[in-house]
Amino acid sequence: MHLTQIAQHADDLDRAARFYTDLLDARPTGRFDPPGLVFYDLDGTRLLLERGAPAALIYLAVTNIHDRVDRLRATGVTIETEPHVIFEHEDDTLGPAGTQEWQAFIRDSEGNLVGLVEHVVPSD
Repeated sequence: MHLTQIAQHADDLDRAARFYTDLLDARPTGRFDPPGLVFYDLDGTRLLLERGAPAALIYLAVTNIHDRVDRLRATGVTIETEPHVIFEHEDDTLGPAGTQEWQAFIRDSEGNLVGLVEHVVPSD
């Protein structure tokens, strides 16, 4: 079994589509309006933006989390939590062994909380 789709609330589909197109650096894979649906492909999992969906806390893998947060801040995105280490992976149970898991949290254009995650090999 694998995750097929996650839905995220969007009051304004055009605004949300612009936000996620910039954040994901990807164009929507489909738009159906009516009824008010925008889809993105996240490496085989669909992200659905929908007016009727509840808010979901999604976590997106990023590279260079510090630069990503700085770029988002420069465009006016609200940074809720600065990048910080939340866990060190000793084995491969929850992430690559020998890495630190960094997370930051932002608000999307619709007020939803979004987590950004990067696995970093610590430098000694």
